[in-house]
Amino acid sequence: MNCNNIREIRRLERAWLALILFLVGVALESVVRGEQTAIFAHYNLENYIVMDRRENGTLVHSSKPEKEIEPLLRIIREIHPDLLGVAEMGTPDQFQSFRNRLAQAGMSFVDAEYVNGPDPARHIALLSRFPITSRNSEPNVPIHIPNVTESVRRGILDVTVQISPGFQVRLIGAHLKSKLPIPEGEELVRRQEAQELRNHIDRVMKEAPDVPLLVYGDLNDTKEQPAIQEVMGDRQSPTHLTDLWLSDYTGDHWTYYQKFSDTYARIDYILTNRLLLASIDRKHCYVFRSIDWNQASDHRPIVATIRVPEDSR
Repeated sequence: MNCNNIREIRRLERAWLALILFLVGVALESVVRGEQTAIFAHYNLENYIVMDRRENGTLVHSSKPEKEIEPLLRIIREIHPDLLGVAEMGTPDQFQSFRNRLAQAGMSFVDAEYVNGPDPARHIALLSRFPITSRNSEPNVPIHIPNVTESVRRGILDVTVQISPGFQVRLIGAHLKSKLPIPEGEELVRRQEAQELRNHIDRVMKEAPDVPLLVYGDLNDTKEQPAIQEVMGDRQSPTHLTDLWLSDYTGDHWTYYQKFSDTYARIDYILTNRLLLASIDRKHCYVFRSIDWNQASDHRPIVATIRVPEDSR
């Protein structure tokens, strides 16, 4: 073994140790402070569906390979979320299989929401260790493009969870149009989807202004782009959403790697209204980093820790 290999092994060992110490520190600090917390994570699973795949030079129609599922489950287990939002989920049967695999790995969830949007292959879903008390998801949301009948392709997920007897959180999840070209124009479709997502958020904040709100998802664009600004809303408005602007333990913010263009970008977000922001433990919000992240997905999961107010426990 040459010196370069030895240095690389030691670098990877240090990276693993740093990650383990960070996660242990998150857990211990909450215990020491006597706090009750809820850990939320969003993860684009990258094609947890049945599709054409190339295996050993042969094109096959198959589900997500086991060599990708195993690191995926390990990553989720290390985060150990109480609330898990996922994108690029397959059929209801595949979602149930995913839940079963999580349970076998020691991660059981008491409740779930699955949005069967117009996209025939990829869907969004949420798993929760807490009971879901209200369901307001919209599977079919029309968008307005001249001469084209179109909808928000993955729909909008919207649930309220009862984290403690006196503390509820409303969760709105989305997976906006990718940058893959389409005749209508991918940027136009994504912008229209973002507008409909914002309209949904505005209705929620008007009807329930006193409810802590967390908006999350793979929004498929970078922060300065119109679609993301649309979702966040006017900075001067009381309905403006705050971007948690997460990073991993090295300071990197990117959540997605595109192999074809060899580019890294932050396109996955956790946004909160002002009411929930006061309960966010900013020290324990992060982008998950591991050595084998790209074996599981082309995205990295993002995590936020919610402190349960003492008077609501």
